[in-house]
Amino acid sequence: MAGPVTALATASPSPTATATAVVIERGEPVAGAEGIKTIVSARSDVVGNVVDTLDTLAIQVGGSRFSLWDLTVVVGVLALVITIAWGASRLSSRVLARATRLDMTQRLLTEKMVSLFIWTVAILVGIDVLGIDLTALTVFSGAFGLAIGFGLQKTFGNLIAGIILLMDKSIKPGDVIAITDQGGQYTFGQIRRIGIRAVSLTTRDQKEYLIPNENLMINQVENWSYSSRNVRIQVPVVVPYASDIELAEQLMLEAARSVKRVLVAPPPTVWLDSFAENGVSFVIHVWITDPEEGIGNVRSDVLKTLWKLMREHGIKVPYPQRDLNLRDTETMREVIEALRGRKDDEHPH
Repeated sequence: MAGPVTALATASPSPTATATAVVIERGEPVAGAEGIKTIVSARSDVVGNVVDTLDTLAIQVGGSRFSLWDLTVVVGVLALVITIAWGASRLSSRVLARATRLDMTQRLLTEKMVSLFIWTVAILVGIDVLGIDLTALTVFSGAFGLAIGFGLQKTFGNLIAGIILLMDKSIKPGDVIAITDQGGQYTFGQIRRIGIRAVSLTTRDQKEYLIPNENLMINQVENWSYSSRNVRIQVPVVVPYASDIELAEQLMLEAARSVKRVLVAPPPTVWLDSFAENGVSFVIHVWITDPEEGIGNVRSDVLKTLWKLMREHGIKVPYPQRDLNLRDTETMREVIEALRGRKDDEHPH
């Protein structure tokens, strides 16, 4: 009779053993490290001894135990996951680059969506390999979500804005847009790339502006190549009042047509703008199809050619003219008399 009772007592777990097992289960924040430790130790005794040594170097934080082996596993898995995700993203970019049916905007949008999917899957796989219990991180995830809501609101807003810009094709790489910088100076540049946070805009003087994606959706933007790449340039010119207006217009048209970048159709035109203070004001209108190459150089070429043609045909550049009116007062007559007397003294008869 004593045998069965003894066997039953031996088979039943003691309260102390049960409590200890529960503590060990709760104390492993990285459950995957134990599985990896078992596999590595089974393959080599030397490596197993090293792993055991790393596992003994640990700290206790509340009910959780963190060892140097856990840290090594986390760093190794993260490095492996990041490497695989980065390689997969690069491979997908190369594959999409060969897709001839997609234009540049569609290719860039697809690339970003595929890259976002790859990184999401990589993070989930890394969490699963490490065996991290997400339920134990409920408080941390809530605080992290709150931090995202306040601190990273602009970042996620720019990410969504960049995707929307690529979807509606309002702004795409290669477009030439006009912006106003922080100093209030109006300038233009070509979009090089649309990133997750900002758009890279390069101006003619090789200044690169990083404009947040949200700014391009909220603020007004001049897109010079949205529906057509043709851009009209205005070149102001002033000629003297005594000039032959018809001849001046012919010379302006000849100077505009001589510039290589000026389009034949639409043809250059000349408008009489106003009667200015120094002469007759004209505006030469020319069209170009490559605004990314600059507009100031086109205006300069037109004016230099026009300068030569005006000199050959006797048309001079007007100078500022001022009319001075003197009132006849007693003081003015005294000054005139004094000047006359001084002149007579210098040149006696």
